Amino acid sequence: MNYTSIKEIDSLQKWVKQALKIKKNPLKNKKLGKNKTLGMLFFNSSLRTRLSTQKAAINLGMNVMVMNFNSEGWTLEFEDGAIMNQGASEHIKEAAEVVSQYCDIIAIRAFPGLVDKEKDNAETVINGFLKYATVPILNMESATGHPLQSLADAITMEEYRPKHRPKVVLTWAPHPRALPQAVPNSFVEMMQKQEDMDFVITHPEGYELNPEITKDSKIEYDQDKAFENADFIYAKNWSNYKEYGKITNSDPNWTVTADKMKLTNNAKFMHCLPVRRNVIVTDEVIDSENSIVIQQANNRTYSAQLVLQKILKSLE
Repeated sequence: MNYTSIKEIDSLQKWVKQALKIKKNPLKNKKLGKNKTLGMLFFNSSLRTRLSTQKAAINLGMNVMVMNFNSEGWTLEFEDGAIMNQGASEHIKEAAEVVSQYCDIIAIRAFPGLVDKEKDNAETVINGFLKYATVPILNMESATGHPLQSLADAITMEEYRPKHRPKVVLTWAPHPRALPQAVPNSFVEMMQKQEDMDFVITHPEGYELNPEITKDSKIEYDQDKAFENADFIYAKNWSNYKEYGKITNSDPNWTVTADKMKLTNNAKFMHCLPVRRNVIVTDEVIDSENSIVIQQANNRTYSAQLVLQKILKSLE
């Protein structure tokens, strides 16, 4: 069993219930990972993903090895038939098979370059390990998706779910740097698995995500209108998908403010973190009692633990 996309979840509702059960007693399956090793390979920086996934593995009794490829590993070549007379020192063919001998599960984090859309959509790093590794692969965020984050988001919304059918809004917000579409992509895919929630995406015109992902999800270009009667506001920046990787809008009017939150149904504020305060969201909002970003980050452990637990059981 691999876990590389939120699409691999057969029943989101069932998985969320299982994760919440794990949260009540996280050490219950401490023996499941005995004598098993999780290898965590980072091609990009991390805080929550690294620590929560490592904590999840420890809760399951696993050994954990961590390697930062940017500073510690050889530069990898992913192209088949490449003449390796340039920068890359090792091919993914050997690297993936070698790491597979040391680990029972390989977890990988690799961001997009945001220069070549076709290359990023091809998920070169994740798919290279899927092709050549001989053990299960776990996606800790790739060029186009972050399935551990979106599973944690689903767990968090279930915990704070109102009694009525909730309205969930994914809103774009400005940012000084060009950011990937991975988090919003997986959040959209997760929301498409929700059976009884209303979902709206709001962003400036021209900032549409990949239409193959958003499909028939509702898009509202008026942020104020989108916020009306919302129960959850999930803020996230992403760079332009059409003019790939570019920042074509920095409008501060898209920042989530207290006045905009007043349009909602006393909505909970969510963000995957790290967050640029007073750019993405004002201090007043993120420090309010309706902000659940810390609780959301805590649930990263239980989303990872659920996935690791399922993979470990598949190895039995």
